[in-house]
Amino acid sequence: MISAKTILAAFVLARLALAMPSGTDTAKRATCTVNSVSSASSLSSCSSVVISSFTVPSGSTLTMNFAEGASVTMSGDVTFASTTSSGPLVTIAGTGITFNGNGHKFDGNGPDYWDGEGTNGGKTKPHPFMKLKASGTLENFTILNTPAQAISMGNDDPVVVSGVTVDNSAGDTNSLGHNTDGFDCSESDVTIQNSVIKNQDDCIAINAGSNIVFQNNQCSGGHGISIGSIASGKTVSGVTISGNTVTNSQNGLRIKVNADATSASVSGVTYSGNTLSGITDYGILVTESYPDSFGTPGTGASISGINFTGSKTTVAVDSSATRVAVNCGSGACSGTWNWGELTVTGGKTSVIKAASATISGGSY
Repeated sequence: MISAKTILAAFVLARLALAMPSGTDTAKRATCTVNSVSSASSLSSCSSVVISSFTVPSGSTLTMNFAEGASVTMSGDVTFASTTSSGPLVTIAGTGITFNGNGHKFDGNGPDYWDGEGTNGGKTKPHPFMKLKASGTLENFTILNTPAQAISMGNDDPVVVSGVTVDNSAGDTNSLGHNTDGFDCSESDVTIQNSVIKNQDDCIAINAGSNIVFQNNQCSGGHGISIGSIASGKTVSGVTISGNTVTNSQNGLRIKVNADATSASVSGVTYSGNTLSGITDYGILVTESYPDSFGTPGTGASISGINFTGSKTTVAVDSSATRVAVNCGSGACSGTWNWGELTVTGGKTSVIKAASATISGGSY
């Protein structure tokens, strides 16, 4: 006869077995540390990842493909040795991740590459420095001294980038930094906010995509906030640019479409509550003659729904700059553009060639 004590022990063991995680569940709950290129190669089973301080050697790149929903934190800086490897030098991938840099940095060793030529010549410069193929939230880290373009968006699902600093200000010395775009975006469902970009090119360049928000960021030293350049077959729609500060930059707010672009469009762009000062070339520029700022515009792309609404956007340009320039090809710009909440001061008289578009309101 089986005793009551034996039955009770068996019951307890069975309950414990049911409560214990399976081998797979245990693996998914593992905490992993990235402290070298090799340790970053297999992170698919790690729900929690800590990135500690290390150097990526010449000839290597760093790819971190995190598990879905992973929590990632940095406890140290990651530095890249000078290399002839092509970019990106670091790739961050994963679905629904939470990435907190805790103020640490990815150091691209830019001064070893900078020669004033950027990606147009001179020493080969790996670019982009970082590719963000992740969705979820990524925040609170610094990208320092990138060889050329800093961050390229590559997300498949919604992503929020917040509290990130791109600091290429050292490239201002002797004008050696060049083509150091802060963010390049050709994806949809992207929010970039509360970030600081110090560079020598576009603060952000939006080249394609929809549902894109760029808000409460600080841009300085570069070419301003840009949509484009827009190439053939590319479309941009549903963009909100709000609450940003742009200082000491070549341009303020730009939409640039390639003169030879066909089957391309820009539509539904809203500017609100931006503050710009120290602009040397154009306060506001909408052009279909890129790479010329105000050359012969193309007619194969459309621009519509470009609005300054919500809170006031104020732009102060230098004495040599043009306040506003709009350069549309015949029939290429259309609709009524509400510029009621735009004020531009200083500089030279605005030049408006809006073709079929009607621009209403504003002071410029």
